[in-house]
Amino acid sequence: MRKVIINSTPLIALCKAGRLNLLKTMYGEVTIPDAVFREVTEKNDFVQKSIVENSDWIRIGHVSADADRKMYKAKLHDGEVEVMILAQETNADLVVIDDLEARKTAEYLGLTLTGTIGILLKAKQLGHLDLVLPVIREMEKQHIYFSDALISQIRQLAKE
Repeated sequence: MRKVIINSTPLIALCKAGRLNLLKTMYGEVTIPDAVFREVTEKNDFVQKSIVENSDWIRIGHVSADADRKMYKAKLHDGEVEVMILAQETNADLVVIDDLEARKTAEYLGLTLTGTIGILLKAKQLGHLDLVLPVIREMEKQHIYFSDALISQIRQLAKE
């Protein structure tokens, strides 16, 4: 089974679109660091604490190298920092991050990454999703916005 570490934004976006189950379907299980757990449950915003705690496929990972946090803290949020550290500590196969600065850091660290859009495109490719654009439109209804240029790129990649 692949080791997949996911940040809060993709988790919330997929949940808002009613597609959180794609993560389970595609990866069997995913891991979220403690900081991501706090981010998605303290706000009580679409990803309920009970969903995460009662899920048999969302694991909570604990970062052991606290000293490493300082290295990332300048430009990343706590959840993103812990995603990077946990991915390195566990030799993760994939990290799921949307934030541009966090993605740049993950690339610099040599981590394999994707984002919410990548998950949707892969789900369609694997036959777990018929169309990507309706899911994007649902996310937009839930106040997750995409630029026109990105929508055009998604349309092209999804062949929709």
